[in-house]
Amino acid sequence: MNLELITRQVCQIVREASAFIQEEARSFGAEKIEYKDVNNLVSYVDKEAEKMLVTRLRELLPEAGFITEEGTAGEPGNPAALNWIIDPLDGTTNFIHRLPIYCVSVGLAQGKTPIAGAIHEPNLDEMFYAWKDGGAWCNGRQLRVSAVEKLSESLLATGFPYYRFEKHHLYMEILEILMQKTHGIRRLGAAAVDLAYVAAGRFEGFYEYNLHSWDMAAGVLLVQEAGGTVTDFRGTDNYLFGGDIIACAGPHRELLDVIKAYF
Repeated sequence: MNLELITRQVCQIVREASAFIQEEARSFGAEKIEYKDVNNLVSYVDKEAEKMLVTRLRELLPEAGFITEEGTAGEPGNPAALNWIIDPLDGTTNFIHRLPIYCVSVGLAQGKTPIAGAIHEPNLDEMFYAWKDGGAWCNGRQLRVSAVEKLSESLLATGFPYYRFEKHHLYMEILEILMQKTHGIRRLGAAAVDLAYVAAGRFEGFYEYNLHSWDMAAGVLLVQEAGGTVTDFRGTDNYLFGGDIIACAGPHRELLDVIKAYF
């Protein structure tokens, strides 16, 4: 496969879905909200954007399966095979509340290894994209993770779980420690954006649990290709389908040590 060519084609497909989302944002109302589960919101915008992506990506690479948030592609692909991994609207709650931090995220993975991906944040019109061994990019500019080496000089991002609250107290203890050991912690509400911002050097690190593969497939490749390190909470490579992630620049070991003490 020509991964660079595929990635550039994916960028165009992602941009089309993103344009649809921005058009719908002008008239979207609270009456159009649906609930998949407690605190887990969805709308027709998510579903229609995903259908657009699936149709176009199926044409681009017919041999690939699909793992999608809204399930519009039918039976999920075999996680060990080649798959498009799609979040049509990461940050749905932000979108519904008119908070301008959300994105479209599409990754291509061979098994648990992402090999191409694109994330478009429409409110700033930033297209983040990467392909295996090809670097990470934003709007034509190559990205590098932050050069900061110390956790004490780092700005971190995280997300708060909205289910599996049995570990919530552990998460809050980690948060309390990191609030004292860093320049601060931000919670933007869109994991794919967080990962893109780590790749761009805006955050030194990101950590979260209770995530899905579609939250991170494109973003982890961006971080890796920008020179960062990605692991799960135990320091292994079981992040894509394992549910938790640490994506970091220089302070990865320090951040991992804090988190491993609780998980």
